[in-house]
Amino acid sequence: MKENLVVADPDRSDKTICLAITPAMKAQGIKNRCRMFEIPKDVKFIVAPPRMKLYIEYAAEIYAIYLKYISKDDMHVYSIDEVFIDVTNYLALYKKTPKEMAIMLMDDVFNSLGIRAACGIGTNLYLAKIALDITAKHSKDFIGYLDEELYKKTLWNHKPLTDFWRVGVGTKKRLETLGIYTMGDIARANEDALYKKFGIDAELLIDHANGIEPVTIKDIKNYKSKTNCLSRGQVLMHDYNFSDAELIVKEMTDLLCLDLVEKELVTKSVTLVVGYSNQAEKPSAKGTFSLASETNSNDVLRKEISKLYKNIVNKETPVRRITITFNNVVHENGRQISLFDSADTIGKNKELQSTMIKIKHKFGKNAAIKGMNLEENATTMERNRQIGGHKSGE
Repeated sequence: MKENLVVADPDRSDKTICLAITPAMKAQGIKNRCRMFEIPKDVKFIVAPPRMKLYIEYAAEIYAIYLKYISKDDMHVYSIDEVFIDVTNYLALYKKTPKEMAIMLMDDVFNSLGIRAACGIGTNLYLAKIALDITAKHSKDFIGYLDEELYKKTLWNHKPLTDFWRVGVGTKKRLETLGIYTMGDIARANEDALYKKFGIDAELLIDHANGIEPVTIKDIKNYKSKTNCLSRGQVLMHDYNFSDAELIVKEMTDLLCLDLVEKELVTKSVTLVVGYSNQAEKPSAKGTFSLASETNSNDVLRKEISKLYKNIVNKETPVRRITITFNNVVHENGRQISLFDSADTIGKNKELQSTMIKIKHKFGKNAAIKGMNLEENATTMERNRQIGGHKSGE
């Protein structure tokens, strides 16, 4: 709470994002999730490298503490360090107010692990989230509370709008073209103009401007997606030329294919999005290809995605971001093999990939690699030592 400290990878450039900064730094006007070079030169601070494996272990322990008091059916894990809890049916059981419930959970986390939690209390999911993001973090007891009226009274004039959940920089700029700068402005705005500007998303903006959120944890638990996909994204450490970026696409495809095999899934549709260097000021290249039948063969998918890459990406423009999505994945038991597929070839490829997975599980992700992973600008071996793109700490 008192030290100037940031969590960031010191081995990266000064453009690396600070995963977290302490309250002492926030009190000096430094923004959370800032880049290292954005920290004022006269501010002295300690840099702690990310230890994502340890972070995950602690997150699991904290969740286990909540499970001592609350059923998993009444909790929604929103992110690695954030959880929604519906305490409605527990207040009478524990004979506590919502705030007393929050203190009980927070004290257990602190006494068990030495970690100070923050809590947002609200009459719906959205207000609880806003109470956490905006109110709790400025409260002495790290607890914030909002109902619809209090939200309107205290936050309708709050700026910037990007402090509110789901309002990004792009949405903020589009609202400003309508003369809208606060949540109160949205609530008072002409709804037809909002729908014309944002389409169906206007409904979410209008509801949230008024502190309304009809979705409950029960709704979230009951939701079943009609389709599923697997995806990987990577922001490169520096600008890559056309051929080096194609290498990264092949590496990422290989890793996604291993995910397919391990989960016993197949796909026949793949989408590739390639973002150019910020200096290029060009829109991302995007394309999709479809196969005649589902597969999880890295030989097949790597070959097809390489073709797609060459068709959609500008050869002269440096690449900085790559995202690959395997669309509409289904269980391999339901796959349809075309007349042109060789069952023998499919079986051998899957056996090879399955063996790779077993080796990696037993001896580590870098125990079995391919020649392309040893090339100068390859990233697979480095990313295998990371979790979520950050150092695992192992």
